[in-house]
Amino acid sequence: MKAWVVDTPGPMATRPLVAVDKPTPEPGPGEIRVRIAACGVCRTDLHLAEGDLVPKRRRVVPGHEVVGYVDAVGPGATRFTPGQRAGIAWLRHTCGRCRWCRQGRENLCIAPAFTGWDADGGYAEHAVVDEAYAYELPDAFDDEHVAPLLCAGIIGYRALKRAELPPGGRLGIYGFGGSAHLTAQIALAQGATVHVLTRSEAAQRHALSLGADSAGPADALPPEPLDAAILFAPAGELVPVALAALDQGGTLALAGIHLTTVPPLDYQAHLFRERQVRSVTANTRADGEELLALAARLGITVTTTPYPLDRADQALTDLAEDRLTGAAVLIP
Repeated sequence: MKAWVVDTPGPMATRPLVAVDKPTPEPGPGEIRVRIAACGVCRTDLHLAEGDLVPKRRRVVPGHEVVGYVDAVGPGATRFTPGQRAGIAWLRHTCGRCRWCRQGRENLCIAPAFTGWDADGGYAEHAVVDEAYAYELPDAFDDEHVAPLLCAGIIGYRALKRAELPPGGRLGIYGFGGSAHLTAQIALAQGATVHVLTRSEAAQRHALSLGADSAGPADALPPEPLDAAILFAPAGELVPVALAALDQGGTLALAGIHLTTVPPLDYQAHLFRERQVRSVTANTRADGEELLALAARLGITVTTTPYPLDRADQALTDLAEDRLTGAAVLIP
């Protein structure tokens, strides 16, 4: 099968992705194999390709927003049938035994595995996964538009929960790409006032077209104090900016898996009066199921730019250079 692998991590200009031919994987016990119809391009893929995330295996196939159709099932797999559509997301294994798993917090499992990092992902024509970690996908979305929901949507949804936005509250969103444009719509549907802060003028226009109450530069103050904020941009220098925009008692959620260095914080200016910072780590399968159902019920608009699989390196380059509106999706 045709696939892309991360060869030597580095800036996209050094061409860290290499197109290869690989054997088509066979599903093991309890696994399904899907013929991939679409794979979203996530900023985590970019972090992996450029070396911000250290690869866990050599020449891994990136991609963890995978939509496909089951074409083979392994011994003992009964949840999906051949021809059925299924989604493969970032979280692909947890131990089920540690105290975090037993508490229902499997995103903090001490022995997890992740698609496109520990195991081959969706920048390919086929992929396999344990059926217990695959998702049934809502009919409300076609293959291209459901793909970004499998990480951008799920992580944004968990970040929104971690931000503890009160009903009818004022939410600030820093950065406005694949994840943020979905999260903003959920917050708006829940009655929030949404202010978007991003350096891209195209992204600002996109935010306003989706119903944001304001959109301005990332380093500017929003028009009113915020009850909560989510930082999607991997820019640590925006942490004090976002904290300074919070009203007392507000929460800043950091949604990314990678963040550049956070500058020193001033206690009085940034944290006093019970302002707080919370990180977001992966997601639980329950988060994914909730998000997919909610997105279908709300009729979320998923903005995508399709690329053929043989232009995966260009899709990641466009993401790195902020040339995308919404999310890129690879179509084999």
